[in-house]
Amino acid sequence: MPVLVLGRVIGDLAVAEHCGEFEKIIELSKRFPGFIFPCLGVHPVQEVSPEQQRGATPEDLDAALPIIEKYKDHLVAIGEVGLDFTPRFVSGDADKDNQRRVLIRQVELAKQLDLPINVHSRSAGRPTIHLLKEALLHAFDGKPSVALEGVKAGYFFSIPPSIVRSEQKQKLVKQLPLENICLETDSPALGPEKQVRNEPKNIRVSAEYVAKVKGNALRLFPKLKSAIRL
Repeated sequence: MPVLVLGRVIGDLAVAEHCGEFEKIIELSKRFPGFIFPCLGVHPVQEVSPEQQRGATPEDLDAALPIIEKYKDHLVAIGEVGLDFTPRFVSGDADKDNQRRVLIRQVELAKQLDLPINVHSRSAGRPTIHLLKEALLHAFDGKPSVALEGVKAGYFFSIPPSIVRSEQKQKLVKQLPLENICLETDSPALGPEKQVRNEPKNIRVSAEYVAKVKGNALRLFPKLKSAIRL
Protein backbone atom coordinates (compact mmCIF):
# COMPACT_ATOMS: atom_id res chain seq x y z
CA MET A 1 0.00 0.00 0.00
CA PRO A 2 1.86 3.13 -1.16
CA VAL A 3 1.56 6.07 1.22
CA LEU A 4 0.66 9.40 -0.42
CA VAL A 5 0.90 12.76 1.31
CA LEU A 6 -0.14 15.85 -0.64
CA GLY A 7 -0.16 13.75 -3.79
CA ARG A 8 3.41 12.48 -3.36
CA VAL A 9 4.46 8.87 -2.67
CA ILE A 10 6.57 8.90 0.50
CA GLY A 11 6.76 5.21 1.27
CA ASP A 12 5.05 1.84 1.16
CA LEU A 13 3.17 -0.02 3.88
CA ALA A 14 4.03 -3.71 3.53
CA VAL A 15 1.01 -5.56 4.96
CA ALA A 16 1.06 -9.23 5.97
CA GLU A 17 -1.74 -11.80 5.74
CA HIS A 18 -0.23 -14.72 7.69
CA CYS A 19 2.79 -15.45 9.86
CA GLY A 20 4.66 -17.10 6.99
CA GLU A 21 5.08 -13.64 5.45
CA PHE A 22 6.26 -11.84 8.58
CA GLU A 23 10.01 -12.38 8.29
CA LYS A 24 9.98 -11.45 4.59
CA ILE A 25 8.22 -8.17 5.32
CA ILE A 26 10.62 -7.31 8.13
CA GLU A 27 13.56 -8.12 5.85
CA LEU A 28 12.16 -5.79 3.17
CA SER A 29 11.75 -2.99 5.70
CA LYS A 30 15.39 -3.40 6.73
CA ARG A 31 16.58 -3.40 3.11
CA PHE A 32 14.63 -0.23 2.36
CA PRO A 33 14.58 1.75 5.62
CA GLY A 34 12.50 4.89 5.54
CA PHE A 35 10.50 3.63 2.55
CA ILE A 36 9.10 0.18 3.43
CA PHE A 37 7.10 0.22 6.67
CA PRO A 38 6.00 -3.17 8.10
CA CYS A 39 2.50 -4.14 9.27
CA LEU A 40 2.05 -7.65 10.71
CA GLY A 41 -1.24 -9.41 11.36
CA VAL A 42 -3.48 -12.40 10.61
CA HIS A 43 -5.91 -11.91 7.72
CA PRO A 44 -9.45 -13.32 8.09
CA VAL A 45 -8.83 -15.61 5.10
CA GLN A 46 -5.95 -18.08 5.27
CA GLU A 47 -4.51 -20.11 2.40
CA VAL A 48 -4.36 -23.88 2.78
CA SER A 49 -3.06 -24.35 -0.76
CA PRO A 50 -3.11 -22.29 -3.98
CA GLU A 51 -6.52 -23.85 -4.69
CA GLN A 52 -8.00 -23.79 -1.17
CA GLN A 53 -8.63 -21.04 1.38
CA ARG A 54 -10.43 -20.99 4.73
CA GLY A 55 -11.37 -18.60 7.51
CA ALA A 56 -8.78 -17.68 10.14
CA THR A 57 -8.75 -19.53 13.47
CA PRO A 58 -7.34 -18.67 16.91
CA GLU A 59 -4.58 -21.20 16.23
CA ASP A 60 -3.42 -19.10 13.27
CA LEU A 61 -3.09 -16.12 15.59
CA ASP A 62 -1.32 -18.17 18.28
CA ALA A 63 1.41 -18.97 15.75
CA ALA A 64 1.70 -15.31 14.73
CA LEU A 65 1.80 -13.60 18.13
CA PRO A 66 5.40 -14.50 19.12
CA ILE A 67 6.70 -13.03 15.86
CA ILE A 68 4.63 -9.88 16.27
CA GLU A 69 5.99 -9.53 19.80
CA LYS A 70 9.53 -9.94 18.48
CA TYR A 71 9.18 -7.11 15.96
CA LYS A 72 6.63 -4.89 17.75
CA ASP A 73 8.97 -1.90 17.91
CA HIS A 74 9.40 -1.95 14.11
CA LEU A 75 5.69 -1.91 13.23
CA VAL A 76 3.56 1.00 12.07
CA ALA A 77 0.30 -0.99 12.24
CA ILE A 78 -1.28 -4.37 12.97
CA GLY A 79 -2.65 -5.82 9.76
CA GLU A 80 -4.13 -6.95 7.62
CA VAL A 81 -6.91 -8.08 9.95
CA GLY A 82 -10.70 -8.08 9.79
CA LEU A 83 -13.73 -10.12 8.83
CA ASP A 84 -14.53 -11.88 5.54
CA PHE A 85 -17.85 -13.73 5.51
CA THR A 86 -17.73 -14.61 1.80
CA PRO A 87 -19.62 -17.95 1.62
CA ARG A 88 -16.73 -19.90 0.12
CA PHE A 89 -14.58 -19.07 3.18
CA VAL A 90 -17.12 -19.75 5.94
CA SER A 91 -19.32 -22.79 6.39
CA GLY A 92 -21.32 -21.67 9.43
CA ASP A 93 -21.52 -19.59 12.57
CA ALA A 94 -18.50 -21.32 14.09
CA ASP A 95 -16.25 -20.05 11.29
CA LYS A 96 -17.61 -16.51 11.72
CA ASP A 97 -17.07 -16.69 15.47
CA ASN A 98 -13.46 -17.78 14.91
CA GLN A 99 -12.84 -14.76 12.70
CA ARG A 100 -14.40 -12.46 15.30
CA ARG A 101 -12.22 -13.91 18.06
CA VAL A 102 -9.09 -13.46 15.95
CA LEU A 103 -10.03 -9.86 15.12
CA ILE A 104 -10.90 -8.92 18.72
CA ARG A 105 -7.59 -10.27 20.01
CA GLN A 106 -5.68 -8.30 17.38
CA VAL A 107 -7.60 -5.11 18.19
CA GLU A 108 -6.65 -5.63 21.83
CA LEU A 109 -3.03 -6.20 20.78
CA ALA A 110 -3.02 -3.00 18.73
CA LYS A 111 -4.29 -1.07 21.74
CA GLN A 112 -1.54 -2.55 23.92
CA LEU A 113 1.10 -1.55 21.38
CA ASP A 114 -0.53 1.83 20.66
CA LEU A 115 -0.75 1.01 16.95
CA PRO A 116 -3.53 1.46 14.37
CA ILE A 117 -4.98 -1.55 12.57
CA ASN A 118 -5.32 -2.13 8.84
CA VAL A 119 -8.73 -3.75 8.34
CA HIS A 120 -10.19 -5.96 5.63
CA SER A 121 -14.00 -6.18 5.48
CA ARG A 122 -15.90 -8.22 2.90
CA SER A 123 -19.50 -9.43 3.16
CA ALA A 124 -19.28 -8.29 6.78
CA GLY A 125 -19.59 -4.51 6.71
CA ARG A 126 -21.88 -4.00 9.69
CA PRO A 127 -20.29 -6.68 11.93
CA THR A 128 -16.88 -5.15 11.24
CA ILE A 129 -18.04 -1.62 12.04
CA HIS A 130 -19.53 -2.82 15.31
CA LEU A 131 -16.32 -4.58 16.34
CA LEU A 132 -13.94 -1.71 15.72
CA LYS A 133 -13.29 1.70 17.25
CA GLU A 134 -10.38 3.32 15.37
CA ALA A 135 -9.17 1.67 12.19
CA LEU A 136 -8.28 2.00 8.53
CA LEU A 137 -10.94 -0.02 6.71
CA HIS A 138 -9.54 -1.81 3.67
CA ALA A 139 -11.66 -3.39 0.91
CA PHE A 140 -14.82 -2.22 2.66
CA ASP A 141 -17.75 -3.41 0.56
CA GLY A 142 -20.65 -2.26 2.72
CA LYS A 143 -23.20 0.45 2.10
CA PRO A 144 -22.13 4.11 2.39
CA SER A 145 -24.70 4.54 5.17
CA VAL A 146 -22.87 1.88 7.18
CA ALA A 147 -19.51 3.48 6.38
CA LEU A 148 -20.76 6.80 7.73
CA GLU A 149 -21.32 5.07 11.07
CA GLY A 150 -17.60 4.32 10.95
CA VAL A 151 -16.77 7.93 10.14
CA LYS A 152 -18.54 9.01 13.33
CA ALA A 153 -16.33 6.57 15.23
CA GLY A 154 -13.16 7.96 13.62
CA TYR A 155 -12.54 5.25 11.00
CA PHE A 156 -10.54 5.71 7.80
CA PHE A 157 -11.38 3.97 4.51
CA SER A 158 -8.86 3.08 1.80
CA ILE A 159 -9.74 3.23 -1.89
CA PRO A 160 -8.13 0.85 -4.43
CA PRO A 161 -7.82 1.31 -8.23
CA SER A 162 -10.92 -0.85 -8.75
CA ILE A 163 -12.92 2.28 -7.92
CA VAL A 164 -13.05 3.02 -11.67
CA ARG A 165 -15.23 -0.08 -12.15
CA SER A 166 -16.91 -0.34 -8.74
CA GLU A 167 -20.19 1.50 -8.31
CA GLN A 168 -20.09 0.69 -4.59
CA LYS A 169 -16.71 2.36 -4.09
CA GLN A 170 -17.70 5.33 -6.22
CA LYS A 171 -20.75 5.88 -4.01
CA LEU A 172 -18.54 5.43 -0.96
CA VAL A 173 -16.10 8.13 -2.04
CA LYS A 174 -18.89 10.56 -2.84
CA GLN A 175 -20.26 10.34 0.70
CA LEU A 176 -17.10 9.96 2.77
CA PRO A 177 -15.36 13.12 4.03
CA LEU A 178 -11.99 13.58 2.32
CA GLU A 179 -10.21 13.48 5.66
CA ASN A 180 -11.47 9.90 6.19
CA ILE A 181 -10.18 8.61 2.84
CA CYS A 182 -6.82 6.95 2.18
CA LEU A 183 -5.48 5.27 -0.97
CA GLU A 184 -4.18 1.77 -1.55
CA THR A 185 -3.26 -0.55 -4.40
CA ASP A 186 -4.25 -3.90 -2.85
CA SER A 187 -2.09 -5.43 -5.59
CA PRO A 188 -2.27 -8.00 -7.06
CA ALA A 189 -6.06 -7.73 -6.58
CA LEU A 190 -8.63 -4.91 -6.97
CA GLY A 191 -7.04 -3.39 -10.06
CA PRO A 192 -8.69 -1.04 -12.55
CA GLU A 193 -9.35 -3.95 -14.92
CA LYS A 194 -11.20 -7.04 -13.73
CA GLN A 195 -9.15 -10.29 -13.71
CA VAL A 196 -5.98 -8.37 -14.67
CA ARG A 197 -3.12 -8.43 -12.16
CA ASN A 198 -2.98 -5.15 -10.26
CA GLU A 199 0.34 -3.32 -9.90
CA PRO A 200 1.48 -0.80 -7.25
CA LYS A 201 1.80 1.91 -9.90
CA ASN A 202 -2.00 1.86 -10.23
CA ILE A 203 -2.24 3.85 -7.02
CA ARG A 204 -2.38 6.80 -9.43
CA VAL A 205 -5.79 5.58 -10.58
CA SER A 206 -7.13 5.89 -7.05
CA ALA A 207 -5.42 9.25 -6.58
CA GLU A 208 -6.88 10.68 -9.77
CA TYR A 209 -10.40 9.60 -8.78
CA VAL A 210 -10.31 10.80 -5.21
CA ALA A 211 -8.05 13.84 -5.89
CA LYS A 212 -5.59 14.39 -3.07
CA VAL A 213 -5.16 12.81 0.33
CA LYS A 214 -4.27 15.63 2.69
CA GLY A 215 -2.02 14.08 5.32
CA ASN A 216 -4.28 11.16 6.26
CA ALA A 217 -1.40 8.71 6.22
CA LEU A 218 0.55 10.69 8.77
CA ARG A 219 -2.42 11.09 11.07
CA LEU A 220 -3.27 7.38 11.00
CA PHE A 221 0.32 6.08 11.06
CA PRO A 222 2.12 8.53 13.39
CA LYS A 223 5.37 6.55 13.34
CA LEU A 224 5.85 7.64 9.74
CA LYS A 225 6.45 11.24 10.87
CA SER A 226 9.89 10.44 12.24
CA ALA A 227 10.90 8.54 9.11
CA ILE A 228 10.10 11.08 6.37
CA ARG A 229 10.70 14.68 5.45
CA LEU A 230 7.93 16.78 3.98
